[in-house]
Amino acid sequence: MKNYFQFEQLGTNYRREIIGGLTTFLSMAYILVVNPIMLSLADIPDLPDEMRMDMGAVFVATAVAAAIGSLLMGLIAKYPIALAPGMGLNAFFAFTVVLTMGIPWQHALGGVLISGIIFIILTLSGVREKIINAIPAELKYAVSAGIGLFITFVGAQNAGIIVNDDATLVVLGDIHDGSVLLAVFGIIITVILMTRGVNGGIFIGMVITAIVGMLFGLIDRPDKIVDSIPDISPTFGAAIGAFGDSSFFTTQMLVVVLTFLFVDFFDTAGTLVGVANQAGLMKDNKLPRAGKALFADSAATVAGAVLGTSTTTSYIESSAGVAAGARTGFASIVTAVLFLLSLFFFPVLSVVTSAVTAPALIIVGVLMVASLGKIDWTKFEIAVPAFLTILAMPLTYSIATGIAIGFIFYPITMIVKGRTKEIHPIMYGLFVIFVLYFIFLK
Repeated sequence: MKNYFQFEQLGTNYRREIIGGLTTFLSMAYILVVNPIMLSLADIPDLPDEMRMDMGAVFVATAVAAAIGSLLMGLIAKYPIALAPGMGLNAFFAFTVVLTMGIPWQHALGGVLISGIIFIILTLSGVREKIINAIPAELKYAVSAGIGLFITFVGAQNAGIIVNDDATLVVLGDIHDGSVLLAVFGIIITVILMTRGVNGGIFIGMVITAIVGMLFGLIDRPDKIVDSIPDISPTFGAAIGAFGDSSFFTTQMLVVVLTFLFVDFFDTAGTLVGVANQAGLMKDNKLPRAGKALFADSAATVAGAVLGTSTTTSYIESSAGVAAGARTGFASIVTAVLFLLSLFFFPVLSVVTSAVTAPALIIVGVLMVASLGKIDWTKFEIAVPAFLTILAMPLTYSIATGIAIGFIFYPITMIVKGRTKEIHPIMYGLFVIFVLYFIFLK
């Protein structure tokens, strides 16, 4: 085992890898709570039952998909990078595809499955890296920041911190309401933990908020902590079954698949490079075994879609494990085992209300908008598409719309500026696709 993961060459040992794997798990364990609640649209009242995914099934799908992805990344690519259903992508799945577009969640899972299969094909052919390189870095950063703002808005809205207003569209909620105060308390606690650099600060913040909520009678106490694993049958295989519905194959669904492809493309690439750099695994500014890492990510997306969850992707929270000493794929295997053990703790989800999840969503948003600093705002031809991408996501309540607007304006501003040679041909293709998106779907 030591030889396979090259412990000696990388200066690590079992203790460091186990601690690193545990740290990564604690840093991203919030997804076990947030993803089922988000995909089931549990915080949205008065929705038809057919629009909601079964929370227990999604919980199992989330844990198993994370375990499969992390295990593949550890065994095949040998990187200390864990995977799980991605934040941002699950928001797009639930709030844009299902809630706004009105696409059945079964069809949405089918879209995730198709995107995963395309990922595998593009990865094996080497095309995936070429497409990633074709998108300008500024737009990659803008998409990440935009998703961060969108997630933050969703969290604040679900907790009642931001509410609807007929005159101004949105306004500050009732800060005297117990649930709103609990959410604010959770934000403060989580900010303190993250500022102090506490590993798993987001997860710990959720636990403290839930406990305080129960002590003050704002949250009902669970009947039990450990129980049998929930039934996954409500979501298992639904993605495959969607292909038998003739209404699945639409232009609208094509846009959904392309968005899943795009967002996961750059989320994964950025995470792999960032964590590998932190761990000192980059060689000559290149990522060794990049193809294997991308394959692990793609295969995890396919597995997750079949199980019943949105796109599974590499997690930047893996950097916490690297900071704790992880250097090899053994740490990812440890994380995978912990995700499997978490399957027995589903009853705890009953204490996780929107007031508890809001701090996690908001803090993840803070982490994602860090990419704003990497955009050259002094160049107007760059600033315009980047700004519109970022702004449109929360204002239109759609990640897809934000991406579409930014990718339409980018070729326009670059051509007018006389920087035509810097525009990759793929960008022109995306320009046409998104113009058609607005013509036929808006």
